[in-house]
Order: sequence, then C-alpha cells, then structure tokens
Amino acid sequence: MRLWPIFFLACLPIRAQDPPVQDAPPRDTSTARLKELVSFEGIRDNQLIGYGLVVGLNSTGDHQTTYFSAQSLANMLQQMGVSVTPTQLLVKDTAAVMVTATLPAFAQPGMHIDVSAAAIGDAQNLQGGVLLLTSLKGVDGQVYALAQGAVVTGGFGSAKSGNSEQVNHPTVGRVPGGGMVERGAPSIPPKGKLRLQLREPDFTTALRISKVINAKFSDSGANLAQPETSATIRVNIPDNYASRVVEFIAGIESLQVVTDRPARVVINERTGTIVMGKEVRVSPVAIMHGKLTVEIQTTPEVSQPAPFSQGKTTVVDQTKVNVHEDKSRSVILQQGATVEELVRALGAIGSTARDVIAILESLRAAGALEADVEVI
Repeated sequence: MRLWPIFFLACLPIRAQDPPVQDAPPRDTSTARLKELVSFEGIRDNQLIGYGLVVGLNSTGDHQTTYFSAQSLANMLQQMGVSVTPTQLLVKDTAAVMVTATLPAFAQPGMHIDVSAAAIGDAQNLQGGVLLLTSLKGVDGQVYALAQGAVVTGGFGSAKSGNSEQVNHPTVGRVPGGGMVERGAPSIPPKGKLRLQLREPDFTTALRISKVINAKFSDSGANLAQPETSATIRVNIPDNYASRVVEFIAGIESLQVVTDRPARVVINERTGTIVMGKEVRVSPVAIMHGKLTVEIQTTPEVSQPAPFSQGKTTVVDQTKVNVHEDKSRSVILQQGATVEELVRALGAIGSTARDVIAILESLRAAGALEADVEVI
C-alpha cells in the first residue's frame, strides 16, 4: 500500500471591495545581552593537541597490530634508562591516545584546564586508565600546557565468551583539571579601540548595538561605536576609560539590545523535524490536502486441468487493484498569519510531520512563506 499526499496551493487575490490592507504588525522582538551576541576581536580561545599514552588498562588496550603503541612505550622507557625492544612488548594494558584541550584567552601559567583523550589504535576501553605526562602544543608548534591524570570515560564496556555489553562510548575519556598551563595564551590586551564581532551577522543588529553603546558611553555626542560591516563594529575606548579597559568591556557586555533575526524555517527530512521561529509569517493562501491510496493484492491460485485432458497443473496469479482517494480537507490563512496559526491549521486537517514538510516547501515555491527555508 502506498500513499501519495496531494497538495494544492493558490494565493488568494484581494478583491476590489475588500478593505485596504493595513501594514503588517511589527515582528516580535526580544532583548539580549551583548555578551551573548558579540565577541571581542583578539580575545579568543586556542586549540591544543598532543600525543600520549594511557596505561593501567585491564587488558583492554591496543593489540600487537598497533605497532606505534609499543614503539611509544619503548621510547618512554628508553628515556627512563630502561632499554627494551618494541617487538618484545605486550601493550594490552596501554593505549595510544590523542589528547586535546582548549586554552582560554589570557590563560596564565599555573592554571588548570580540562583535557580529553581519544584512542587512536584498536583499544577497546580506556576505563580505569591513567594518562601519562603529555605535551600539548598550539598551531605554532609551541608547548602551552602539560596533561596528566586519571581518565574518566563515563562509559563501560565488557566482553567475554562472545557476549558483550557496552554503555556510552568507552574509547574517549576526559581528565578534569588534568592540564596545567605552562605558557601564557597568545592574547593581546585591547588598547585604544575594540572591534566587536557578531556571532550572527546582521546589519540591523549591528546598527542597534552601535546606538546602544553610543547612548551609554558617549557624553560629548561623539560616535564611539561605528558599524563597519554586518559582522563587525569598531568601538573607540573613551579617554575616561583609558586606564579602566576591563570596566569598559564589562559595561559593554551588560548592555541590552533588541535583536533582529531573519525569519527562518529549518527542516530535517531524515528525522521529520521542523523548527520554525516566531517571526515566520504567511501570506494569504489556501491549502487543500488529501490522500490517494493505491492497494495492489496478488493471490496465487492453482489451475487444475480436467481429467484425461493431457493438461498440466499451473499456478495463476490473480491481481486485484483498489484505488481510494480521501476527500480533501482545506484551510485558508489570512493576511499576517503567524507560524502558530499555520501549525494549528495544518494539525486541524490531519497533517503529519512529513506532510508539513511538503506543505512548507510548496508554500515557499508559491511565494507565500515569508521566511528562509533551510534543509539540513
């Protein structure tokens, strides 16, 4: 049995006797702190990476086929005065891992950071292991932190006699506070001027942020903040804050701004998920929805020849086709309809999530959906 949804959309013309159309009401607005909307140029995190060994595993480490684990263990023992041949080592209690961490802006030597360890060989489980001293380097090749400590996996895995049990992902672990900063982060303290970077570029929001900053900190009427693009805003530090830059930045972060975001509909056809913002509007439109059901049944029947007729017994397929079409259900949306009204109307005519996805795509094709449709 197969189902084909049928959709019909038509933009409704405005008749001459209809009253004049009023301007659409302003979109719903919301305020947010600048701390959530922007970041400061030059004040950023940095990624660190390193190669290390996790030891103390209960026979769940790398196998002999992972040669670099034995080689790494032999090199480490060599530095400690123990000379061994890598091929003579059994590394089932050792696992080679890649260690990653994030170095915060303005991090100073002695600060502790969290690190993650992920198996890169054929280790089955890092549970109960200990990460040995590992150097963490930045993109410039400099060592910025050292990591060491017990690995917390948050998972469990066990196998014996062909039976296995696994919870979560036991080949990736975390060492809380296991990294210690050895070199200060390459962050430049702001002087003279700042440059704000919008996390979601938008010309309207950038202009509003500039006006809010000028209204708060510009006493002489000078424009301290000036939008450069939809993603950046240049802010000159006032003279009275020249020695109090941190206080000035903190004041900017706490300002409230009315944000302006484009109306957007996000569709995930793989899971049937639809996310629609409250800014989405629908133009006057009529929607008709129905189902066409085609059912094909095949029944094998045995054809038996008459006695002494020299015929053969054969199997004949009897095919029966039934076609059923549901009566279409319709809904009409008026000018300025919101996404809430759209969802309620589609639910009233029995639309499923898959139907709504097809209807939204048809609405966009008809030019009746005032929003960007993004399919992921």
